[in-house]
Amino acid sequence: MPKRALTQKNGKSQRRVLLKLSGEAFGGGSLGVDVEVLKNIAKQIHGAIEKGVEICIVVGGGNFFRGAQLEEAGIDRSRGDYMGMLGTVMNCLALQEFLEQIDVETRVQTAIAMGQIAEPYIPLKAIRHMQKQRVVIFGAGTGLPYFSTDTVAIQRALETHCEIVLMGKNGVDGVYSADPKTNPDAKKYEALTYTKAIIDDLGVMDAAALSLARENNMALQVFGIDQDEAVKKVLIGDSKIGTVLEEG
Repeated sequence: MPKRALTQKNGKSQRRVLLKLSGEAFGGGSLGVDVEVLKNIAKQIHGAIEKGVEICIVVGGGNFFRGAQLEEAGIDRSRGDYMGMLGTVMNCLALQEFLEQIDVETRVQTAIAMGQIAEPYIPLKAIRHMQKQRVVIFGAGTGLPYFSTDTVAIQRALETHCEIVLMGKNGVDGVYSADPKTNPDAKKYEALTYTKAIIDDLGVMDAAALSLARENNMALQVFGIDQDEAVKKVLIGDSKIGTVLEEG
């Protein structure tokens, strides 16, 4: 498969990536925000910025709200999804704070207007920020219900011309043939096609996101954020960590 072209800066190839972080990652597997986890992630992002990597981030909000779970509790699904979008913005602001504490310039862009705390989502402006070595964090999903942050990650990566989507998982270090927590015979894949992931229902991300990535030749790397320096390594370009998905 032909590789997506890297951006150019001063005549040199520049790596631009999108990092997808789940809400569970922010909470360290629990509700709320785990300060030490966020400080560690921010430090690793700082290390990659120093290497010249251009970085944007999509965050989940599952450590606060999940629309599907709220629906089970009797809350209208659309309203529950909007609550989840607000949860992602809280995570955006928390990560922005810890990045700026270590002198990483950061901008938050949201799909729902929140003028006092964030910029509106404007792809060309996001690209310009990254070219200036600012981290851009995208919040509030697409601004519409029924869309997962997995789908948002692929869409934002395509629109800002990223080379790859790096999907950080909490408690698992890649894609397996079955749940490794319950099946000791589960096989870890080093490489995988989107078609196999969809047909075998491997739980990488939702089917809409996988299909969007496959149709647009967007590479995806799934890795565990709790591995030593894993975030920094994948941002810089270590393809040996986790599982890499492409369509062959």
